[in-house]
Amino acid sequence: MIRSRFLAGAALAAAATLSLTACATDAEPTAAGGVDAATATSLADFGTLADLEAAATAEGALNVIALPRDWANYGEILDLFAERYPEITITEASPDASSAEEIQAAENLRGQDTAPDVFDLGLAVALTSTDYFAPYKVERWDDIPDALKEESGLFVGDYGGYMAVGYDPDAVPAPESLEDLLGEEYRGKVAINGDPTQAGAAFAAVGMATVQNGGDLDDFQAGIDFFEELNAAGNFVKIDPTPATVASGETPVVFDWDYLNNGYAAELDGQRNWEVVVFDGTGYAGYYNQAINKDAPNPAAARLWMEFLYSPEVQNLWLKGGARPVLEQAMVEAGEIDEELYAALPEAPADTVVPTAEQSDAAATLLGERWATAVQ
Repeated sequence: MIRSRFLAGAALAAAATLSLTACATDAEPTAAGGVDAATATSLADFGTLADLEAAATAEGALNVIALPRDWANYGEILDLFAERYPEITITEASPDASSAEEIQAAENLRGQDTAPDVFDLGLAVALTSTDYFAPYKVERWDDIPDALKEESGLFVGDYGGYMAVGYDPDAVPAPESLEDLLGEEYRGKVAINGDPTQAGAAFAAVGMATVQNGGDLDDFQAGIDFFEELNAAGNFVKIDPTPATVASGETPVVFDWDYLNNGYAAELDGQRNWEVVVFDGTGYAGYYNQAINKDAPNPAAARLWMEFLYSPEVQNLWLKGGARPVLEQAMVEAGEIDEELYAALPEAPADTVVPTAEQSDAAATLLGERWATAVQ
């Protein structure tokens, strides 16, 4: 299942409470070699990677949440961690949960041994949830672009891509622009991945429509106007796309991240033709962010997971999943990038925009006020 992941700040309070069960624990945060893992802010606090590995192995557990195995190659990444650290048991909770539910789980399960140790979040929820995070700077911190990390290490971008349109060439003509999707040939056929007030891919779809429809990221109204027009034309279908809806023909056109749209193509190979296009003009890019739960029941394992994710090996596994690793440029310069996988990425648009924190906040507020009315 490919699921939408993101929450605008305004939606956080309204997020549904997870019905998760857990066993309470009064244990103090793990300490190894005199180091309190819960307060460690870098690998240096442990000494070496081997010291961190020993501390995490002593804990023997890692709780992750909202990580679908078919999302940007998370399945292979999780399996590699389990293979490398067999003494650490990974619990994969609620893989199809939203970012809102990740934070709600941390709130509901605080002090319990099944609370999430780590988060994977869209920017808006990361910005509104920093009270839940422990600052930590991975060893490759300096190689991460400043624009893609919170300066104290509370959260940091990890992988991303471009908003794209996937389509079934047997059901619709190949769209070459946003305006094409308003045509009669697309009636009842265009979907987005979730609700843009809650889901990152859907939020990005409106962002992409904004910059492709004469607007800019300071004001998402142009994107809202496009989807209002798409809805009025009868072309917007309010179904969250999945491989099943694509295979059945319910959603023959889908706005989604390029790596997820490419995932549809791979999963449905032999069942359904699926093409992916990033429109000419301004491209809309976005990254998902990693963070550590400040109340993590396994704080050393949480920090080991972070170091693992930002290793060149795992950054190349994002690339294998069709996503662009945050260490892309540094790895190219250091000769660490998988050249074959890197060459297989779609060509990036010449003009690319990534929303700032302030732009994301403003867009989230605007969408909360106007989206439902625009597409009702």
